[in-house]
Amino acid sequence: MMNNSLVMYDEDYRKLLAIIQRLVQDATAKGVFLVDTNGQMVADAGEMEGIDTTSLASLTAGNIAASSGLAKIIGEEEFPTHFHQGQRDNLFITLVANRIILVVVFDERSSLGLVRLRVKKAGVQVAQIFEEIRKKAEQEQASGGGSPFSEITDDDIDNLFSE
Repeated sequence: MMNNSLVMYDEDYRKLLAIIQRLVQDATAKGVFLVDTNGQMVADAGEMEGIDTTSLASLTAGNIAASSGLAKIIGEEEFPTHFHQGQRDNLFITLVANRIILVVVFDERSSLGLVRLRVKKAGVQVAQIFEEIRKKAEQEQASGGGSPFSEITDDDIDNLFSE
């Protein structure tokens, strides 16, 4: 798994949000979440008010990491998709471009087949956006843009907090 940090600009976030909002509709899902492999929530959409998204994100990333370890033990490279069936709600989890985890929560209004079909399309779109983000980051580094904090010195910080 890649754990490189990338800067996501508002336009990138809006594109991702549009994709997962559309996925909620197309898959008749209760909620869709994008989580990075470090366990940070990237975006969410749907009718999942009141859910602890911080816990969902970290547990999802842990689930992917644990499954990756299990896969390696039996000689597989990865288990890219996971399905958890509950009494009321189900989870479909997939790893996209080894960078982002797509989580879909759905109930009896939908089916696993429909969710898998819609996630396949959305996953390709999400992967494309993250590839664009990666390319932008490479271009910024090549042009010397780098981090917006690269020009800040310890003296600048000291001056900022001095009285």
